[in-house]
Amino acid sequence: MTIVTAPEAIRAVGLRVTDSRAAVYAALRARPHASADDIFALVAEAMPQASRQSVYNALNDFADAGLARRIEPAGRSMLFELRVGDNHHHLVCTGCGRVEDVDCAVGHAPCLHPSDDHGFAVVSAEVTYWGRCAACAAIDTAA
Repeated sequence: MTIVTAPEAIRAVGLRVTDSRAAVYAALRARPHASADDIFALVAEAMPQASRQSVYNALNDFADAGLARRIEPAGRSMLFELRVGDNHHHLVCTGCGRVEDVDCAVGHAPCLHPSDDHGFAVVSAEVTYWGRCAACAAIDTAA
């Protein structure tokens, strides 16, 4: 992925550049896999006048335009990231909630080949791996 400025990235997807959108973009670059509330907290540090609604609107505009991706791990708040346009998946720690990207699943059951596609033309897959990160596993072992 070529690093571009917030205004370049926002304009590239056909959106108007605003201070709020630029701040949201910067927050997403700084904190991938963040919730809307996490992004609002980061934006509010840089722009105290920013409203929660303007941040939510920017996140939804970004996701709708393909600039950001919504991630919805079961039982968790919706998360957002700027890594789009590939078929990557996520590891989620059941202890601390940490989320990490992982490239497409490999092995005997490639991620784009379900056992039965029921007539669908599959174009992408979302896989979430659940487990314990190394830090949480170490705490479990020490306890």
